[in-house]
Amino acid sequence: MVRLCFPFFGFRFFGFRFLAATTFAVTMVVAGAAIASSPAKPNVAPEGFTALFNGEDLTGWLQDRKPPTTWTVEDGVLAFNGKGGPLIHTEKFSNFVLLVDWKIPKKGNSGVFLRGGATQVEINDGDPTKPTSNATSGGLYPDKPPTKHAMKPAGEWNHYEIRVENGVITVFLNGEKTVDAFPKEWGKATEGPIGFQNHGTPVYYKNIFIKKLPD
Repeated sequence: MVRLCFPFFGFRFFGFRFLAATTFAVTMVVAGAAIASSPAKPNVAPEGFTALFNGEDLTGWLQDRKPPTTWTVEDGVLAFNGKGGPLIHTEKFSNFVLLVDWKIPKKGNSGVFLRGGATQVEINDGDPTKPTSNATSGGLYPDKPPTKHAMKPAGEWNHYEIRVENGVITVFLNGEKTVDAFPKEWGKATEGPIGFQNHGTPVYYKNIFIKKLPD
C-alpha cells in the first residue's frame, strides 16, 4: 500500500472564492510494491519440515503409552487441561530443528522434551524482573538457564526454534537466542521422541514442525 498526499489551495473563479481542505489522501496499491504476505496456514509445515501435529487429531502422539485423554485438539490447537501425564510422540529423533508455537496462562508451566526427556526446553510463567534460572522459559531444565528473558506475557503465543546438532543444543525464543551451543552430555540418550511436559496447568501448542539433521 502507498499513501499519497496532494496539497489543495484556495482560488477565485468569476469573483467566487473556493476553499478546500489542506490535503487529501489517496491509498492505492502500486504494482511491484512489496506487500506483506498472508500468514501460512496453521499446522502446515514449511518447506523441508514435517508436521508432527496435523491440527485435526492426535495421530502419532501417546499419553502414558495410550491414546491421549486430557490432551485434545481445539480449533487446530493442541490443548492440555492440566491433568494427566505428558504427551509423547511415537517417532524418535537424534539431531533436528524443531519449530513450535506455545502459550500458557498465568503461572503456567510445561516444557518441550528432547530425546525422550533427557533434557527439556523450559516453559514457565516466571518473574521477568528476577535473574534467569534453569526454570526460566528459554532455558534447559535441569541443565542451563537462558541468557535472557524472552517470553511474551502469559496468554500470548510464543515461538521456539530448537536446534540439536551433533548433540549440541541451541534455542531461540521469539527470535532471541537464549541457549547458545550447549554441549549436552546425553549419556545413552542418542535419540528419543519429542514430548510435552505435564505440570498441572493448561498449555497450548500449534505449528509443531521438525526437520531431521544428519547424525
